[in-house]
Amino acid sequence: MPDLSGHEVAQRMGELARSLAAPSSVEDVLALVTAAAVEMLPGADTAGVLIAKGGKFESLFGTSDLVYKLDQLQAKYNEGPCVDAAHDDLMLRADDFAIETRWPNFSRALAEIGVHSCLSFKLYAGDHTAGALNVFGLKPHAFTAESEALGSVLAAHAAAAILASRHSEQLRSAINSRDVIGQAKGIIMERYNVDALRAFEMLRKLSQDTNVKLAELAQRVVNTRGT
Repeated sequence: MPDLSGHEVAQRMGELARSLAAPSSVEDVLALVTAAAVEMLPGADTAGVLIAKGGKFESLFGTSDLVYKLDQLQAKYNEGPCVDAAHDDLMLRADDFAIETRWPNFSRALAEIGVHSCLSFKLYAGDHTAGALNVFGLKPHAFTAESEALGSVLAAHAAAAILASRHSEQLRSAINSRDVIGQAKGIIMERYNVDALRAFEMLRKLSQDTNVKLAELAQRVVNTRGT
């Protein structure tokens, strides 16, 4: 269980914010956040991120094997605080799964393996995907108001960083696609002695006729260069 002073918490939170300011990937963000949750939240024994997508669940970056087991139980019973937080609630807290009634099957299973407390924080929710930061404690009533407050701040940092990372990755993908399409246009212009507009129209029509995405088709054209 973490035992950090107020000054140490503030200092650590500042370091984390700087680390999350320019992460290299979403994976880096999740790894940092889950590790920080166990380090900083009073009562935390393990933490992880659960992604809900199209009715399926995926565990990401658990700080121990126990997290993956707990997420499997949520998927099995299709119930639990992490599932509800990912889709609906901003934050959910369970103080003792031995007497918890909101998720009867999941709670019974957790109590049997010795996990009694949980905090779940929504990270984001989209049309088809949702995610939650989940922190578990082995003892009943493991978490305090301080745990909730710190976890909420941590989840806010994570959500912002995840959105920024995804935007950055989408932007890089768009730039790469644009470059590949440009290369393909140049190859078609040279091979068939057409201008840039005609080359693009040829690519677009072939994409429609073959039901292949334009960027993928362009990459195939580029791969034929020199053959």
